[in-house]
Amino acid sequence: MPSYAEVAVPVHVPLTFTYRLPPSLGRIAQPGSRIIVPFGRRFLTGYIVGLHERLQAGTDLKESDIKDAKEILDAIPLVTPELLELTKWVAEYYLAPWGEVLKAALPPGISPTVEQFLILSDRGRAEASELGSNDIPTPKQRLLRLLADSGEMSAAVLPDHFDSRSAIKLVRELERDGLVDAVQRTGGDFVKAKVQRRVRLLNFADETAGTGEQKFTAAQLRVIEALQGRESVALAQLLAAAEVSSSVINTLQKKHLIEVFEEETRRDPLGDITFPPVKDYKLSSDQAAVLTEINRPLRARAYAPFLLHGVTGSGKTEVYIRAMRVALEVGRSALMLVPEIALTPVFSRRLRAHFGDRVAIFHSSLSRGQRFDEWTRVRNGDARIVIGTRSAVFAPIKNLGLVIVDEEHESTYRQQDSPHYNGRDTAIVRAQKESAVVILGSATPSLESFHNASTGKYRFLELPTRLNDRPMATAEIIDMREVFSRHQKPKVFSDELLKAIAETHQRKQQSIILLNRRGYSSFVLCRSCGESVQCPNCDVTLTYHKSDSVIICHYCGHREPAPSKCPSCEGKYIYYVGEGTQQLESMLTKLFPSINIARVDRDTTARRGAFEKTLFDFSEGKIDMLVGTQILAKGHDFPNVTLVGVVSVDAGLALPDFRAAERTFQLLTQVAGRAGRGDLPGKVLIQTYHPYHYALRHACAQDYAGFYQEEMRHRQNHTYPPFVALASLMVHGPEITRVRADALELRKALDRANGDRAARILGPAPAPLARLKGEYRVQLILKCRNRLQLRTIIDTALKALHERKINLRSINVEIDPVSIM
Repeated sequence: MPSYAEVAVPVHVPLTFTYRLPPSLGRIAQPGSRIIVPFGRRFLTGYIVGLHERLQAGTDLKESDIKDAKEILDAIPLVTPELLELTKWVAEYYLAPWGEVLKAALPPGISPTVEQFLILSDRGRAEASELGSNDIPTPKQRLLRLLADSGEMSAAVLPDHFDSRSAIKLVRELERDGLVDAVQRTGGDFVKAKVQRRVRLLNFADETAGTGEQKFTAAQLRVIEALQGRESVALAQLLAAAEVSSSVINTLQKKHLIEVFEEETRRDPLGDITFPPVKDYKLSSDQAAVLTEINRPLRARAYAPFLLHGVTGSGKTEVYIRAMRVALEVGRSALMLVPEIALTPVFSRRLRAHFGDRVAIFHSSLSRGQRFDEWTRVRNGDARIVIGTRSAVFAPIKNLGLVIVDEEHESTYRQQDSPHYNGRDTAIVRAQKESAVVILGSATPSLESFHNASTGKYRFLELPTRLNDRPMATAEIIDMREVFSRHQKPKVFSDELLKAIAETHQRKQQSIILLNRRGYSSFVLCRSCGESVQCPNCDVTLTYHKSDSVIICHYCGHREPAPSKCPSCEGKYIYYVGEGTQQLESMLTKLFPSINIARVDRDTTARRGAFEKTLFDFSEGKIDMLVGTQILAKGHDFPNVTLVGVVSVDAGLALPDFRAAERTFQLLTQVAGRAGRGDLPGKVLIQTYHPYHYALRHACAQDYAGFYQEEMRHRQNHTYPPFVALASLMVHGPEITRVRADALELRKALDRANGDRAARILGPAPAPLARLKGEYRVQLILKCRNRLQLRTIIDTALKALHERKINLRSINVEIDPVSIM
């Protein structure tokens, strides 16, 4: 029987902790189970990742240092052995805390919280009763009075009454003096299965109605009629259908004619959705050839990574569905990742139409109850196909045989908050560990993936033409310098784009207008003093949102009323600079009043179901034009769209990030793919002040190979991925002097760990966004030819800082960052 448990705790420390298991817990402890353990002055829900009969050799721990675990929450481990192994890899590869990775792998709200409460001891109550009401109380006396008045107090609310640091010190003093007791309580608003009360008919014969054997009222007869021929009916539904009160139900229950019982009910994310009819497509020769290659290792139950490079409209989704069918035929399961929550309704409806209730959906827009129910269905084996965003890579799928990563190039597969991980790369590793086939699909593969295919690490598959040999949309660059020269002032829309919009809608066709910037205006400027209104928490300007008359920070969410005068000089000449999607929608509505226009960005899709309704109305022809951000650029199939207008991509090209050109090329190629997907030819107009940029030239030509070759030369010349492994270390905190000092200490530790100069270390230097969410940020960049060496150098440096008691929670480590912003 194990005496000790190695526990991963969800805190930002890359260590596991050892706890003693009392015999009652040692008998039921298993790796993967949740466990409540003391951590500092509080209790946390951690995860058992190892069990030992004795202390591990080589550890510095003494028996007196080890605390007892409090409680084990799972008789059957919540985390499967496969997911325990996968999360360990994520923690080691990305240098992320294992406990945070495990917490991210489970649905939110599944673990109870443990809260600390403060209660006066007998001695404390006596001292509180002796306090005079007229005295000016000390902090100690204030807390005693608060506890005497309230009876008890959560430690979490102490900062509302005292400074955070002094509150902790104060509680310790009162505990030491025996005036206060701290107790821990398990609770919290955690998710459980939903239970529904239902009613079913027991022994009843029609001929008893109205006879001497039984006499029924009219209300009772309505209940019986509503139940006849049905296995059971929800109680609330029965009361409404029979138009009766609950007393009628109670009477029939006492007569033993009906039974009221409780049954777990599923919170189905697609419960009210109508699914499209299943069409039996005939595969093109290219699709059939691709599917043949995929099916070989799929049937052989062997790991095989494929990069599927298919142009927009080439039929990649049908290939995915056929491959899923084969996975189910051979008794295995399938996982499909999509980069945006917005794409899950599109694909999930289609998958549900093909595979019914065997499909489960994972993404953060679902309610906590829905996410719990879908997770439970997958864990129990009731659902064998999972579709979701990056966190779905941790779904507890049994017998995984196929993994699909659609639009594999998208940066949204990267988790931006701790724990930092890439969902695409984690999916590849999971497929490898479970002997599954993995398909990376894209019209614009990331340079790293295409490089891996070129070097033989991935198998390369191609769908080079659109279905039914439809032509690609023709693309044209509009030089906005010439437009400025023509009008002698800046213009949002060129004459060419306005003419194309008018002609498109005269032909009863649809259009999409793209600007990857939401809001009404980019920032607010005072023409008297030249100051712009800045976010108080971040080094960015606030964006004007006209619909709510507010200015908002798109990073931290800070908002305030739009100013009528300058906050600095109180000048009245306020000027709104730049355009966002709100302003585009307003301008186009005035220019084309007969066109029905809808806007699609994060602001309009915040309400659940709003995005799906807009897309449905657009596909039905109720909307003529969509104006929006990059959310419109991928995965959507609208056959009547023949015009795509890109208002500007220059801001994206100007970002101080080595992937700026690649992202611009991908965005333009993807959005161009929305035009001409039906029988009508498509046209794309791109407005820019940089018409000769190679990313724009190759995007217009739909020439991925040409862009790849040119961009790879730039990457090689400047030693960026895929020619080196890259890491970003961000030191952050509320005090700039402390952040700078910690960054310098980190640099020294990295230099010591980099003794053979295997890595090139840049920084410390202020990050491009030097202050974010109230914290200053100083960045270091590491480049190394060997990925293992890179991680070893960083790991060695962080351990050295930990030994020197430097707070590692102030350092964010990103291995293979998708952005260095």
